[in-house]
Amino acid sequence: MSKRVLITGAAGFLGSHLCDRFIAEGYDVVGMDNLLTGDIKNIEHLFPLKEFSFYNHDVSKFVHVPGKLDYILHFASPASPIDYLQMPIQTLKVGSLGTHNLLGLAKNKKARVLIASTSEVYGDPLIHPQTEDYWGNVNPIGPRGVYDEAKRFQEAITMAYHTYHGLETRMVRIFNTYGPRMRVNDGRVLPAFFSQAIRGEGITVFGDGSQTRSFCYVDDLVEGIYRLLLSDYAQPVNIGNPDEITIGDFAQEVIEMVGNPAAKVVYKPLPKDDPKVRQPNIELAKKILNWEPKIDRAEGMRRTYEYFKTVVPVEAV
Repeated sequence: MSKRVLITGAAGFLGSHLCDRFIAEGYDVVGMDNLLTGDIKNIEHLFPLKEFSFYNHDVSKFVHVPGKLDYILHFASPASPIDYLQMPIQTLKVGSLGTHNLLGLAKNKKARVLIASTSEVYGDPLIHPQTEDYWGNVNPIGPRGVYDEAKRFQEAITMAYHTYHGLETRMVRIFNTYGPRMRVNDGRVLPAFFSQAIRGEGITVFGDGSQTRSFCYVDDLVEGIYRLLLSDYAQPVNIGNPDEITIGDFAQEVIEMVGNPAAKVVYKPLPKDDPKVRQPNIELAKKILNWEPKIDRAEGMRRTYEYFKTVVPVEAV
């Protein structure tokens, strides 16, 4: 009998790729999303499959799924600055109430649960690269605090369920990830740069462009998450690509790839609490999961650009 997995945030960028992966691995997949930031188009190809079912539901409210569940992956959350600055209360609720509801469901179903945490728990880090034992440098009442602290609470309550109830839990700290199905207007650096370059607009670089990010292609991330779920490790694990680049250099890579002569860099002030550096230390993932990213940025960018070429003109109208 096939194992059954619930994936929250199923219509989002990461959630939809996870649905694809688990169906490919032979699981029955229950997708759940209230479509606040998700897009049903990301999973509509799965609706004809008997292995897939979908619930339009807000996990901040009581969650009921009939039948057995072997695994729960909690990926529901606004995940970009534009989203959580516009929806601060929903962001806090999905990380707190939503996580509580899903941990309770996992306890009831005797299911293993994996939560999607984030490198944002490190805040504007004072150590570099970031290791799992670093507690972070977060402004709890700053504009990004609604996301950072929601995820930090999510980790805390998940560990409490693990230690107090003996629940099987897994925690992934996700670093910057990119690929097809990212929302064009979600405010994150890669969709913004690609859409601006394709339209021939000014490419918005905040600050002087010296801040860094480390971009991981979505297929590599999904592989890491899959391995972590099936591992026996309950502490947080960084999953990301340590290939660090400045935002200024990244903008130039996008300009060269798109080749639109009208695309020029435009500098704007750095937003409050924007991290100056971001790079995962992935030694733990290498050790316990035998995982490291395989797709380099040039190849990942090429695949992502092919996707954005098909969606940007439609959304630009």
